[in-house]
Amino acid sequence: MAEYFADGCTFKDLLRKLGENKKQYDTEKIERAYELADGFHKGQKRDSGEEYISHPIAVSCILAELGMDSDTICAGLLHDVVEDTSCSLEDLTKQFGEGVALLVDGVTKLRKIPLATKEEQTAENVRKILLAMSEDIRVMIIKLSDRLHNMRTLGYRSEEKRRSTALETMNIYAPIAHRLGISWIKEELEDLSFQYLDPYAYEEIERLMNLRRDDRIKFIEEIKSSISERLAGDFKTMPTIEGRVKSNYGIYKKVYRDGKEFDQIYDRYAVRIIVNTVNECYNVLGIIHDMFNPIPNRFKDYISTPKANMYQSLHTTVIGASGIPFEVQIITYEMHQTAEFGIAAHWKYKEGITSKSTKDDNRLAWVRQILESQQNSDDAEEIVRTIKSDLSPEEIFVFTPKGDMITLPKGATVIDFAYAIHTQVGHRMCGAKVDKKMVSLDCKVKTGQIVEIITSSNATHGPNRSWLQICRTNEARSKIRSWFKKERREENIFEGRNELEREFRRNYIRIPENELEDFLSNDMRRHNCETLDDFFAAIGYGGIQVSKLIQHLKDAYNRRIQERHEPTEEQIMKQAKEGLKSKSGVIVDGIGDCEIKFAQCCNPLPGDAIVGFVTRGHGISVHKADCMNYLSQKDNELQKDRWLDVRWAEKDEKSGSSSYFKATLDIVANDRIGLLADISVALAEIRIPMHEATARELKNGNANVVVTISVAGREQLTSVMNRLSKIPSVLTVDECGK
Repeated sequence: MAEYFADGCTFKDLLRKLGENKKQYDTEKIERAYELADGFHKGQKRDSGEEYISHPIAVSCILAELGMDSDTICAGLLHDVVEDTSCSLEDLTKQFGEGVALLVDGVTKLRKIPLATKEEQTAENVRKILLAMSEDIRVMIIKLSDRLHNMRTLGYRSEEKRRSTALETMNIYAPIAHRLGISWIKEELEDLSFQYLDPYAYEEIERLMNLRRDDRIKFIEEIKSSISERLAGDFKTMPTIEGRVKSNYGIYKKVYRDGKEFDQIYDRYAVRIIVNTVNECYNVLGIIHDMFNPIPNRFKDYISTPKANMYQSLHTTVIGASGIPFEVQIITYEMHQTAEFGIAAHWKYKEGITSKSTKDDNRLAWVRQILESQQNSDDAEEIVRTIKSDLSPEEIFVFTPKGDMITLPKGATVIDFAYAIHTQVGHRMCGAKVDKKMVSLDCKVKTGQIVEIITSSNATHGPNRSWLQICRTNEARSKIRSWFKKERREENIFEGRNELEREFRRNYIRIPENELEDFLSNDMRRHNCETLDDFFAAIGYGGIQVSKLIQHLKDAYNRRIQERHEPTEEQIMKQAKEGLKSKSGVIVDGIGDCEIKFAQCCNPLPGDAIVGFVTRGHGISVHKADCMNYLSQKDNELQKDRWLDVRWAEKDEKSGSSSYFKATLDIVANDRIGLLADISVALAEIRIPMHEATARELKNGNANVVVTISVAGREQLTSVMNRLSKIPSVLTVDECGK
């Protein structure tokens, strides 16, 4: 394990560490970088009270430990001069060359771009770093070293700053360190973040570990001694044996998140055996299993199936004579260096490495993938969510029927699997089998499973919008959005307009149609939309999230009201509640009490956007706003005047008792005995009346059950559908008529 440096590293310490690396460094250039940084940072102090130059020196010491080259060390010393002083990139280019200047520019924050929120600022800075990193991986290695030293000295900041920085580190920089394979930086970043995010749990784990400290050291030394004695007679070159204890955050995840007892963490103690060849790895594995009792299902072969960050090793968990389980990691020397230093091992252990030699390295494919996915989204914060989810240390390994392995984050579904194979496989997906059994599209896959994707031969077949809520990876979401953006513009415009109007109604925002473009003009420019239709389309395919705009739009609307002396939101709400009450639960503006009926063509429920149609002799028929009958007739000159604005009554506006509405659900499931009974029981458990039920067998062998129930509104119906979808063997639950 690499040495953790304490704060207070001097420039002499840096030169000493460079000398220990036994590599050729341009010492004169490094000294000039130090002198320039020291001059520009003169008089600046850190929150700890130390001279600011101590920070760039400490960052460069970490880079030296990683074995980085002269330009990277110089960039570490200079990484804050452009951001925090009057020094310019042109000055750095003249004195140190374009290479150093580009590295410094890559880690310099974007402070001059006005953005709405702190989250957007963070997201744009991360995006910039990833762009620079895709050209030169050293940018991210400098940034990780910078963040590591900032985390080590975070105790001097305010409590609010400590928590926000720790959360950002846990969500962004620790996952990146993991994907780059720099395990010791990843573990230290996690432990330092954990210390500030949950100090009580951290202190409890520290207490439990301290109570066992002497026993732990004794236990590991005994294990190392017994293994060493056994291996001494079987190997010409004696393997290296190291002992370690699981990190505090690693223990926290097992104890607090997974609900395990402290003594149930089998890999709390670990021994790493380092040998020369892969054959020796498997030979040592046999000896270990002969010496100790292996725990079933605790063996992992990461040599034949490496992790996404190229980590390779054999892992097995065994129980010693004392009855305490421990993990044994068996690894070659080359694999060990990769495990500790990841992609930085190129610089530490090989001469003549340049940034270009790693530009096309497969280990950086994920960087390009993240950046490409951002082209289909106008949401700056999506890049942070992508790193948090797609670069999660917890990965699963799933196989195609041909035996090809696909790596996915934990919790990924068969939709994510399909898009990981190929974009067109995802677009044409119509079903999936896991271990030869049909599953629903929201089925989460697990390590070792064989997944077969069933595709449609119809060339126009495409994804469903609901997949955006099901899939786990940003790659899948990005490809789905891209398809809708390209193939369904008119549908996107319609869906986007409806979504925005729903949010406007929910927040009592009322903008005349002829003023809407002017009201949204700033947001349109911000998201590069030239017309209102472009803006609606972006909402429709998911590129713009209305939930992130609505508070800003609400504030703008309130300012508009004040400037124009229009009725306030409270006055509008009061006026709305003075509308005529109706036992049906629907309020009709401008018309006295009249008969209301609900159209059977679309079965509207409270929560749906609705319109009313004046029938001849049968009162007012209420339709959904997206009902095809309404959409096809609303512009008809002969019928246009018969369409009215109606709305659902608030709870306290209803003159009668609570209203219930009938809804019919179409359920498809694997046919089995007791299916209808399970559906009935599930509805009874949540007190939903069932009026009618029919069941039949489909041609493909599945069962189709149609049930009619009563619900209070759209929200309750969605809850019922979610409950029914969890019944074993149920594949889909849809509302009839949709």
